[in-house]
Amino acid sequence: MTNKPDRVVLIGVAGDSGCGKSTFLRRLADLFGEHMMTVICLDDYHSLDRKQRKEVGVTALNPKANNFDLMYEQIKALKEGKSIEKPIYNHETGMIDPPETVHPNHIVVIEGLHPMYDERVRSLLDFSVYLDIDDEVKIAWKIQRDMAERGHTYEDVLAAINSRRPDFEAYIDPQKQYADVVIQILPTKLIPNDTERKVLRVRLVQKEGVEGFEPAYLFDEGSTIDWIPCGRKLTCSYPGIRLFYGPDSYYGNPVSVLEVDGQFDRLDEVIYIESHLSNLSTKYYGELTELLLKHREYPGSANGSGLFQVLVGLKMRATYEKLTSPDAMLAAKAGSN
Repeated sequence: MTNKPDRVVLIGVAGDSGCGKSTFLRRLADLFGEHMMTVICLDDYHSLDRKQRKEVGVTALNPKANNFDLMYEQIKALKEGKSIEKPIYNHETGMIDPPETVHPNHIVVIEGLHPMYDERVRSLLDFSVYLDIDDEVKIAWKIQRDMAERGHTYEDVLAAINSRRPDFEAYIDPQKQYADVVIQILPTKLIPNDTERKVLRVRLVQKEGVEGFEPAYLFDEGSTIDWIPCGRKLTCSYPGIRLFYGPDSYYGNPVSVLEVDGQFDRLDEVIYIESHLSNLSTKYYGELTELLLKHREYPGSANGSGLFQVLVGLKMRATYEKLTSPDAMLAAKAGSN
């Protein structure tokens, strides 16, 4: 690689499988440019292959099936600007393949089930996000996908989810308390007894007091706002759209929460919402809406998940620019001497 970065910025993206990590990573690549970013799937640090996991009776979510010492050593080496020989977990065969060489890049994203599980790995992260899907939504999504695409029965899907649940609750879910930002995807409150889960309520939980990160807000920072946008400025079919912003507490940490319930009929009109949000870390007026419009085909574009994924991407860009600014680089050099 020719352009060896002066500073590697490390981003962690955590969440269960099927929670939208790949869409979020596509949005990040659009924002930073693919050449600037290297993504490492932490499944590559499975220490047991599929057959061995079955023999031992553990799931991939269990830390026993993963090599955290190697993960820490290699991620630390990348952050220090060194190349690594990274193992490869083959999802097709369920086997561990020979390693590949990975060079440091300007941005290294570690994504998967455990980016914030190991305290040592967590301490290396410059920015972290956890994608948190409510159980009811997760079940509805998985049923739609697995029954339609994979020919599974409803009972199969439910059994698969339930078999993973104890390990998910023990090892994956608790990581959200460490994230700078959590994107929660929840059932809508706009439709009573909704079972389809097509309309969603999406919450952006932003940790206060994180160095270099300023939470986005609606109208007036620190206030509590319940807002139903004007129907003449935002086309909304049933059940409409509702936004909320306010301070809250999350795992004992002070946070700011932004929430969008409902979906956008016309993405170009999101500019109306954008104009009432502040601290977006955009470079120019309308950039957030423009980024959403650029890939309207991505899942979640018509609801709060697309909006907040783009917003978190903008925050990550701001963190990257802050950490790689000449002043920050000088300070880091002085600190290491």
